[in-house]
Amino acid sequence: MTLRLRLLLAFALLTVVTAAAVAGAGYVRARDAIVQRAQDNAVIETTNRVEQLYPLPARPVDVEVLERVAARVSGREGQALAYGNGTAAGGMNPSVITPELRSLVSTGRVGWQRVSYADGVWLVVGMQLRVASGTPSGIEVYVLRPFTSEVEFVDELARNAWLIGGAVLLLALGLGFLAARGVLRPVRELQLAAWKLGQGDLSARVPVRGRDELASVASTFNSTASSLEHHVGELRRMEADARRFVADVSHELRTPLAAMTAVTDVLDAETASLPGVAGQAARLVNRETLNLTRLVNDLIEVTRFDSGTAALALDDVDVAEVVRTCLRMRGFSDVSASLPDGVRARLDPRRLDVIVANLVGNALRHGSPPVSVALSVSETSLVIEVADSGPGLPDEVLPHVFARFYKADSSRGRSEGSGLGLAIAWENARLHGGTLEAANRPGGGALFTLRLPLDGAS
Repeated sequence: MTLRLRLLLAFALLTVVTAAAVAGAGYVRARDAIVQRAQDNAVIETTNRVEQLYPLPARPVDVEVLERVAARVSGREGQALAYGNGTAAGGMNPSVITPELRSLVSTGRVGWQRVSYADGVWLVVGMQLRVASGTPSGIEVYVLRPFTSEVEFVDELARNAWLIGGAVLLLALGLGFLAARGVLRPVRELQLAAWKLGQGDLSARVPVRGRDELASVASTFNSTASSLEHHVGELRRMEADARRFVADVSHELRTPLAAMTAVTDVLDAETASLPGVAGQAARLVNRETLNLTRLVNDLIEVTRFDSGTAALALDDVDVAEVVRTCLRMRGFSDVSASLPDGVRARLDPRRLDVIVANLVGNALRHGSPPVSVALSVSETSLVIEVADSGPGLPDEVLPHVFARFYKADSSRGRSEGSGLGLAIAWENARLHGGTLEAANRPGGGALFTLRLPLDGAS
């Protein structure tokens, strides 16, 4: 449920409760006042008509006397009935007089009661007649008066209460909608700014209006975004400086490394004639020089990826031939290859060579033979799978296997690799618009799967 809907429902509920309480209380009080006034008027009118009969003569009660009394007190709209000595006279239906009303009137008090009669509501008023001396005359008078107009007025009052309540509810919903719109506008602006910030737009800000709580939230967001923009800018500057430093150092090292490589090549050619310790030292210097040269070349390649200067030199090549050449040039003679002929793709052969060399070299160093390379085509993708028969990759290693300088075994020696080979392979796959994934085979061993588009799309 959205915040706007919750606000509208809250306004509607508050309006309904308030309108019901106010209109209900007003309706009940007005209804009681109308009914009470109508009853009082009927009682007063009946009492006045009865008083016009006084003084009553002291004579026996018969039907003639009862009919005269009933006719005098009935009025134009009412009906009357007079009781006396067990006799009743008048045009009123005796069935509308309840035993409770008869019992009250018999005590000498004036009583009244609303009853249903002739498809309407009527009022029955009853009282005793007394003679001049104040003693009971033995005559009870009951007057039936219509109560329809008062009931209709009360019903109209109820309808008006419902109509006013409905109008107030609609008005409250309109005001609630406007209020929700005014309240939610800063929230929407804050949501949009937060989304832009999450997408990398660190300049996103929220306009601050007023001095309420939402304005305080917007001000806090702006200050946080400004601080984040400053810190991220500093981190980017430091990262750019670090990349530039690595690139500069790597390029500066290439010249002395070239000279060192030439010297170590000469030493390597003479190691057979050098005495034991000197020969071992010469071979060690040559091997470490080669490792250092490989590390510097890898660092230069990484800086090209980071700076965005790495580019593809696409060509229509025979993929199987490129993979065979890679295995042959690297001396990977103990690798079994399933390379069907006729698979052609538009890609950068040098970068494919780097990917295959890094994957196979990693399998030979950290896995167990046999190592296999399989080439296939899946729809519009070129698929190359490199698998070994070693223990596989631990679960905690899989998420980081393509991270730079990451080594599954931190105790490995420096000469076993720089930790950049798989990262460079992954970057080359991404540069082609493809993917490189690492997993474990069900039967054991690691499996690296390279997928590249056949059409060279980047």
